[in-house]
Amino acid sequence: MPSQHPEEVGYGHVVESYVTRMYGGLPRYLVLNGGRFLGPRWWHTTRFTRHLLKDAATITDEELEALLGYEWRSRLTAAWLIGVDRRERFRARIGDLLLASEVCYSGSAYCFALARFGTHADAEILTAYLDHYLPRTDLHYDQPAALGALLRLDAHLGTHHANRFTEPDGLWDAWVKGVGRLGYPSHTPAEQRRWADLQCEFANGWRRL
Repeated sequence: MPSQHPEEVGYGHVVESYVTRMYGGLPRYLVLNGGRFLGPRWWHTTRFTRHLLKDAATITDEELEALLGYEWRSRLTAAWLIGVDRRERFRARIGDLLLASEVCYSGSAYCFALARFGTHADAEILTAYLDHYLPRTDLHYDQPAALGALLRLDAHLGTHHANRFTEPDGLWDAWVKGVGRLGYPSHTPAEQRRWADLQCEFANGWRRL
């Protein structure tokens, strides 16, 4: 999927309007990626979340497509806006981008969006991702975020898609050991589920602001 600057499709304003807007000296994409807005102590949380909620409701599908066609900062931000507003019509696009794993960081935002959509179709996308990337013990991509999102969906849907990944000495354990040898920290399924829950429940709270 080739990258294309939004200016090339007539939407040159979208990066400044949605991606690099500043909060406490940090651009929006860095705040989203770092998750500091999820904690109670960041002074800019209220302003940040209100603006994010407003933008998620008002950004057009065409503007979102322009962001999704660009680099990781824009894709990450677009995926969060899609997830917050639950624009399920972007499910296939998000799924394709997740499986392609072309750029860094944005994959966790795709997983958030799929968790927010909350359907069996989203669980299938996450399962396909884990089937493809967990055997790659040499790659530390978005496997933790995908597992956390899938565990949340399993709990919501009453399904058990994640079971075969998390069984003792299964694909998850093998992947954790493999990337651990490369110097990456370990991740437990419970930790990843808590992170997915934190993101989604906080997003649910935004709807009540």
